Amino acid sequence: MRFLNDLIPQYDLTYDDVFMVPARSDVGSRLSVDLGTTDGTGTTIPLVVANMTAVAGRRMAETVARRGGLVIIPQDIPIEVVTEVVSWVKARHVVYETPITVRPTDTVGDLLNLLPKRAHGAAVVLEGQRPVGVATEADGQGVDRFTQVGQVMARELLTVPYGIAPEEAFERLSKGHHRLAPVVHEDGTLAGLLTRESSLRATLYAPAVDDRGRLRIGAAIGVNGDVVGRAKALLDAGIDVLVVDTAHGHQEKMLTALRAVRALDPQVPVVAGNVVSADGVRDLVEAGADIVKVGVGPGAMCTTRMMTGVGRPQFSAVLECAAAARDLGRHVWADGGVRHPRDVALALAAGASNVMVGSWFAGTYESPGDILRDGNGRQYKENFGMASARAVKLRTAEDSAFEQARKAIFEEGISSSRMYIDPRRPGVEDLIDSIVAGVRSSFTYAGARSIEEFRDRAVVGIQSAAGYTEGKPLHSSW
Repeated sequence: MRFLNDLIPQYDLTYDDVFMVPARSDVGSRLSVDLGTTDGTGTTIPLVVANMTAVAGRRMAETVARRGGLVIIPQDIPIEVVTEVVSWVKARHVVYETPITVRPTDTVGDLLNLLPKRAHGAAVVLEGQRPVGVATEADGQGVDRFTQVGQVMARELLTVPYGIAPEEAFERLSKGHHRLAPVVHEDGTLAGLLTRESSLRATLYAPAVDDRGRLRIGAAIGVNGDVVGRAKALLDAGIDVLVVDTAHGHQEKMLTALRAVRALDPQVPVVAGNVVSADGVRDLVEAGADIVKVGVGPGAMCTTRMMTGVGRPQFSAVLECAAAARDLGRHVWADGGVRHPRDVALALAAGASNVMVGSWFAGTYESPGDILRDGNGRQYKENFGMASARAVKLRTAEDSAFEQARKAIFEEGISSSRMYIDPRRPGVEDLIDSIVAGVRSSFTYAGARSIEEFRDRAVVGIQSAAGYTEGKPLHSSW
């Protein structure tokens, strides 16, 4: 990447401070762009879901990996739960969605509580393991919540055979005017679910899979407590990426933890952070990091900069850290501060191999929280920062009440924030579609077919606040 007119910035820059200049390009289609990364994580799109309790869970992990990204399970989750989640995700199909299932004798109340767990908005009704109907939210309207599902479900059922090509499944769904279809084995038992959208996506995305063809998943550990024991347990559970994570990554505890983890000889990439300087990158790489996580304070739930004055504008932090990592044969992830597809593209231009997303994905059906409604009936989920009082309380649940109270005094981060479900993009896949479309288009503007070419060819300029505002669309007249 170079700056327009070879300008040397006189101050550090955020994503909002910069823009990309189009270049002569021979990339004729966005589909000619390869978004696969070379940092060893196996992602086929450069998106990693941050290890936030309100964002990263099993449903998110399955869905994002199926589209080529990676989810990092938070460090606060008990190891036995993480082990079960890893096993569950590894057992998911790489093309077919995992459906919500109910029995004919289940109630409409049960159905309505389950439907927000998946963006496709329907449940497959099973007798034994055979689908006999489909039930949606509309089927539950106007009836008592104790009504049995079997009384309201749609019995006209289209099924497709296991092994069907996504294109053929889409054609069958379109021809039959169906939105979704259960996928069944030869004996008629349920294997999964395909919707029109998932059939299309299966032809546009390549899943992130391990060497045994199973979906990939990562997990995080902190720098306190039994670091080696937890790291070993996660590696034994079969994780594909290990993240050693703390807000201030350039400290002795991190370096000690990294050396201990590296001594285990993990056969997966080790990620460590967070830092915002070349010195931080060099120290973490020397201690054993394959990938360094960059970002202090840019996250939507983070109050670090306002509380401490510590941090750095994210674009400049990624640019400097990526250059240092590249000199050492390593990589960086840009962690935090992305709110638009453009920000992801700019992070890649600055040199990141993957971009971490947290709060942006919290307001989706796949995040772990329950759907809530505000006074106007709008759906939302609660989100919170990982250094907030809420997260600290969860992290210190086994401490004495006195120790919990002491630690709670020093929290940073927002403990409760409403992340509204966008009715146009309620699922994480909808957001991924938007991000990937924008990033692919950015590559074509730069004349780049890969992340490496994009990093080399991107030309970035510096703009005023008015320049940034000028680029925003107007949803109503002025």
